[in-house]
Amino acid sequence: MKITVLGAGRVGHAIVRDLAGEFSVTAVDASSAALARLAALGNVTTVAADLGDSTKVKALIAGADLVVGAVPGFMGFATLAAVIDAGKDVVDISFFPEDPFRLDGEARRRGVRAIVDCGVAPGCSNLFAGRLGASWDRLDRFVCLVGGLPVVRNWPWEYKAPFSPIDVIEEYTRPARIVTGGVHVTVAPLSDVELVDVPGVGTLEAFNTDGLRTLLRTMQVPFMVEKTMRYPGHAEKIRLLKDSGLLSEETVVVGGASVRPRDVTAQALIAAWHLGDDEQDVTAMIVTAEGVRSGRPVRWRADLVDRYDAVGKVTSMARTTGYTCTAAVRLMAQGLWNEPGIAPPELLGRELACHDFILADLARHNVVFHQTEEAIPSR
Repeated sequence: MKITVLGAGRVGHAIVRDLAGEFSVTAVDASSAALARLAALGNVTTVAADLGDSTKVKALIAGADLVVGAVPGFMGFATLAAVIDAGKDVVDISFFPEDPFRLDGEARRRGVRAIVDCGVAPGCSNLFAGRLGASWDRLDRFVCLVGGLPVVRNWPWEYKAPFSPIDVIEEYTRPARIVTGGVHVTVAPLSDVELVDVPGVGTLEAFNTDGLRTLLRTMQVPFMVEKTMRYPGHAEKIRLLKDSGLLSEETVVVGGASVRPRDVTAQALIAAWHLGDDEQDVTAMIVTAEGVRSGRPVRWRADLVDRYDAVGKVTSMARTTGYTCTAAVRLMAQGLWNEPGIAPPELLGRELACHDFILADLARHNVVFHQTEEAIPSR
């Protein structure tokens, strides 16, 4: 199978490395430095190209059997649309704001299998939601807390971005959609801050972000929320940037030039949030659910604490996101998912074979979710 990976950043790099041992892989990125890091790998062809042009994208993937989308979120939807229009099966991890189901009709018409949002969260969290929804009598409550953090906390941000800082800012500014009392509600991002104790990591804060995404359409659960976790105090610092207008998208004139404050801030934060090649990170995730299984009220929980791979020099966020993506690639390659159309991971989770395959492939990379379940005492 010939696979073309669009985007060779940290996560794209991990994806290429993981697939190169089994498939013929072509990596495409505008950055020659990113491609140079892949030069030593066998069975990998590198192509320097601007992926912002959909016509070029179609030409670049012409010989591919399957495509992986690993571009920044602002490019994601257009890139996915181009891949589907070219009739290529695809696994996508880009965090774009648009509704992927807008492309469902075209994907079905062209017979394209398109697995989207296939990272750690969204991704594994959706996989769990789909499995619980399919196997329980009733799913009443679903909560995902997740965060990628540097091991070393440096002032003032105590944060480094293990993936595109632009996507992180998007996460902080996009209104968060949650479900409460069976009603879809939009709340401010960074709101409803709570402290969470994560074994092996310490006390973190969790705040609302727009991570439910496709679950809002595919799952009928009375209460659902996703929160991002950071070291305590981070949300207040980001709110200060927002309240000061430094994340505004409204154009202002500075020295005769029209600029968006958000673009300037993002450029500054790219340097401040840069995770060095030897800097270690950790990914923490807690997913909880309540409902009824086999007639009994139950509470379920999955915990993940994943750390930087010092041997392979792969960040934890690249591991957890990238290896979920490559598991889905293998799933397609082995014919375990053959439904045309847009498929977020919760649809895969409804199929026990798909759910178990992805978790087993992650475990093979030592990305392991520890799951527990207990009966809820009657009141």
